[in-house]
Amino acid sequence: MTATFMVVEVIGGFLSGSLALVADAGHMLTDSASIALALLAIWLAKRPASAERTYGYNRAEILAAAVNALSLWLIAAWIVWEAIHRFVSPQEIEGGTVLIVGGIGLLVNVVAAYMLHGASGHSLNVEGALQHVLADLMGSVAVIISAVIIILFGWNIVDPILSVLIALLIVFSSWHLVTSVLQVLVEGTPEDLDLYKLCHDMEEVPGVTVIHDVHAWTVTSGYVSLTAHVLADPDHAGDYDDLLRELRRIANEDHGIAHTTIQLETSVRGCDSEDHHVDHLLERQMARKKRRLAFFGHHH
Repeated sequence: MTATFMVVEVIGGFLSGSLALVADAGHMLTDSASIALALLAIWLAKRPASAERTYGYNRAEILAAAVNALSLWLIAAWIVWEAIHRFVSPQEIEGGTVLIVGGIGLLVNVVAAYMLHGASGHSLNVEGALQHVLADLMGSVAVIISAVIIILFGWNIVDPILSVLIALLIVFSSWHLVTSVLQVLVEGTPEDLDLYKLCHDMEEVPGVTVIHDVHAWTVTSGYVSLTAHVLADPDHAGDYDDLLRELRRIANEDHGIAHTTIQLETSVRGCDSEDHHVDHLLERQMARKKRRLAFFGHHH
């Protein structure tokens, strides 16, 4: 749908002399590419894991989202560059053609956004495709406004002005996508995971002394992995297998972690070379200190 209308916009843009239409057509080209890329990534992600790729092709989704995010910003830069030339050398624009093509483009983008919206909350990959379509939808609105002003007042300068606004809207609307993709690629802690609370919950399990050397990262949208070392009480009266099962249950059911690897230890020997990551202990100590100060301050 978007690929077909892109051809219409290219023809309309050159016939009318509108940069806004040509910019919107270029963006529709990347819309089509982003949707195709999203579909390819979904197909790749379904391929089974192997000894060479133990996570399979799950990261294909994130790479597709990264390509989509990069292409959005490149398009925005190109639009600004072309708009600068239009400011220096304004061109005559046929407002009627721009208005008709822009109106049809708006309808196409509304339908495309509706089709993608349902799955965008569960996948960065689909969100990337949706951000392309939403940016293009905003571009269609700008094109229509530009056409109306040109028809009513003959102000051709409004075309490059609104083109720059389109570029800024593209960057603004894709900012969350870009930061989310970077967070996954640098294997940062998922933003919706409270790692401190996870550690606290695990340390409340009878037999657990402390959680350390904790790593949590997103493999792909909705698939979070966790590794941790658990120092267990050597005098624990219960079964260690039951303790491990409870720790995995907390990670999976209470915190939404799909894949958990826990190393159980009964001493600190051999831990010298580890990154212990025990900031949650300091955070808990500070929280207790604040509660004590609040308690005494209230009673005082």
